[in-house]
Formats: sequence, C-alpha cells, structure tokens
Amino acid sequence: MAEQRPSHRESAVTGARRVVVKVGSSSLTTASGGLDADRVDALVDVLAKVRDGGEREVVLVSSGAIAAGLAPLGLVRRPKDLARQQAAASVGQGLLVARYTASFARYGVRVGQVLLTADDTSRRGHYRNAYSTLDKLLEMGAVPVVNENDTVATDEIRFGDNDRLAALVAHLVHADLLVLLSDVDGLYDGPPGTPGASRIAEVTGPDDLAGVTIGSAGKAGVGTGGMVTKVEAANIATAAGVPVVLTSASRAADALAGRDTGTYFHRTGRRSADRLLWLAHASTPQGALTLDDGAVRAVVERRTSLLPAGISGVEGEFSAGDPVELRDPHGTPIARGLVNFDAKEIPQLLGRSTRDLARELGPAYEREVVHRDDLVILTPRLTP
Repeated sequence: MAEQRPSHRESAVTGARRVVVKVGSSSLTTASGGLDADRVDALVDVLAKVRDGGEREVVLVSSGAIAAGLAPLGLVRRPKDLARQQAAASVGQGLLVARYTASFARYGVRVGQVLLTADDTSRRGHYRNAYSTLDKLLEMGAVPVVNENDTVATDEIRFGDNDRLAALVAHLVHADLLVLLSDVDGLYDGPPGTPGASRIAEVTGPDDLAGVTIGSAGKAGVGTGGMVTKVEAANIATAAGVPVVLTSASRAADALAGRDTGTYFHRTGRRSADRLLWLAHASTPQGALTLDDGAVRAVVERRTSLLPAGISGVEGEFSAGDPVELRDPHGTPIARGLVNFDAKEIPQLLGRSTRDLARELGPAYEREVVHRDDLVILTPRLTP
C-alpha cells in the first residue's frame, strides 16, 4: 500500500518555521472581564510544544488588555469612550503580560512585550525598528507578545482590531504562517449552529466566498473584531504570500499540526514591498485626489504614475510624502499613494501637463504627483 502524501495544508503548516499566532479577547477572558488563567495556560502549552526543539519560532499577537482591565476597575462591560478604554488597557496590559510571563516560565521560555500603533507600521523608520526588535527577540529565543498600544493610541492611529495587526505583523516578521484563534472553530457558509450551515474547510481565493454571509460580532462581547475582520486579515496576509488558518483557541494544537480543522486560506499572492502593504492597510490618508476617467484607467489598468493632467480635485491638508487616497469621479477610493506635493500646491497643477508646469513654474514641477512605485491599488473591502 502506497504511503499517503501530506496535503497541501499539512505541508504548508508543518513546514512553517516562523509562525504568528493571534488570539482574541474572548479566548482568554471571562465575559465579565478578567483573565482566565486556565485558558492562558492551555494556549501556552500548545505554543511551547510548537517551539520545542528550537526549529520553529512563534510570535504571539494577543488581545485581552482592555478586557483584563474591566473587572479590576469595576467596569461591567467594555466602555465605549476612548479614555476609559485606555485606562482599562493600562491596568489590563500589565496583568496580561504578567500572566504570559508566568505561564511560559513553566517551560523556561522568556517573553518580550511589544506594543505597536499603526504609526509603527506606517512610518518607514518605525517599521524597521519594529522588525529589528521582533527579529532579535526571536533570535534570542524569546516569544514576542504583541498587542496594540491601546493606552496611547488615538482613533486616528488605531489598527481597529488585532486581526489586521496580526496580518501586518506576519508580513513584518516574514512569517511562513498566520493562525487566527477565536471562539468560533472556522468560517461557515451560514450562521454557525444553524441547520444546514457547514464549515468551509479551504479558501483558495475570493471567489470561494461569493455569496457567503459573514457575521460581524463575536459571542463574548469583550473584543472589537468579528468574522469580517478575520476574513479581511486573511485576505491581507494571503495576498502578501502568507497562508492562514482560522479556528478556535481550543483547536490550536490541531491547527498547528496541519490537521483538518477550521478554515485554511491559501496564499494568493507573493510578498510585496513592505511600504506598499502598510500603505494599503495601515496608513491613514491625510487627504484625497479625484481623478478623471482617463487617469483612473491609467493608474488601475496600466499601473502608471499619477500625473497632474489627470487630477480634477483635491481635498484635505497634507504635506509632500504623506499618504493620500485616490478616488474615481464618483468618489470611490481606487488607490493610495505617497504624494509629491503639498496640498496647497496642487490646485495650480490640476489638469495641466508636466511640460507646461515646468515651463511656467520651474523644473521641480516636471514630475508625477504620485509615482507608481509609491502607489498601491485598493481591492474592494468585505462588508458584513
């Protein structure tokens, strides 16, 4: 009898040397707030086994700081205002990393806390520093525990959810695999638990999800994400060449062994330039440029640079080097890019050729408004 060959999933998962694992608040805490030590220990047991022997590295992206701080501050539910969320995170983050430190210590493993904001992945200098820190922690045998820096992050610089953060971290550290753990054991073609709903075992591309209704809320009510954010995170990671497994925290061991659990998302693209990934998914546009139909076709279909002649409008206050959104005549975002001019300079450039601008304003104006190397085309976002 011929020996059965491992599946594509099994080969990709078991062959992954550097793995990013993201766990949600609901998998670590009680619904009323406070860390569940048994749940934390169960997760650490799995991750320590994955690392055993030193051949595989693990980066843990962990939610739970705000949820862990609720009960100690006498809060019965996650607050809606940013100030109290930051207060809860300030208390809870210390409890969270202390719990991980104690739990990993059972295996003689050190942890290192890394707190990030979107600025740390959207500014190139910060991005390089974040990579260097994470890479050095892994080299020295530690497990980086990454979370959004909720204590200082404002609405303008928040990732919004740790699923997207995990996808960006997976790209940042050049991971071979991203595992998203939550309170649901996979992606279903209908509401889980309802008659006729079945688990989607594999997703090879966006077409596999056509017609699938994706829920937006988790069951525990202590986190910010839902299935939509997880699928969006999977899209980000797979488009950057990182396969993804989505399952429940209780099935983490099976997921990391390559067994048929949860939903496996095949990689759909190759690793892109770091700045293009953050430009698409982590940057906050400081303004917008409206393009005419010809410029839209040139940018999207021919992947050319954006010239002044194709711009019909400008919004916002921004400086040269800032990220801006490029919109079609109907106002639909089609791309993001790093602009080469200040906002106050652009009105005099609208609809004009670079040759005319150079003749009238000088040679500094004979250039693109957004160069094609600093431009990324946006794909439509999933909605609940």
